[in-house]
Parts: sequence; structure tokens; C-alpha cells
Amino acid sequence: MKVANSLRSLKNRHRDCQVVRRKGRVYVINKTQKRYKARQG
Repeated sequence: MKVANSLRSLKNRHRDCQVVRRKGRVYVINKTQKRYKARQG
């Protein structure tokens, strides 16, 4: 999982990426390509 300041560029890496808020943190998840995961902070 990558940790980044901004998730906008990480969301554009794959078309199935979604930005999700969980427990006060912002994540990028991808159901089809599991390697595209990221967290903001």
C-alpha cells in the first residue's frame, strides 16, 4: 500500500480505482487489481 499526500494521481492509475473514506482516512481501493491500493496521510 502506498502512502501519499494526494490521491488524485493514484486514482487515475487504473479505471477501477475508487476513493473511499474509512475511519477518518482516505483510501484508494481497486477490486480487480489489488496492487493499486493507497492511503492518504
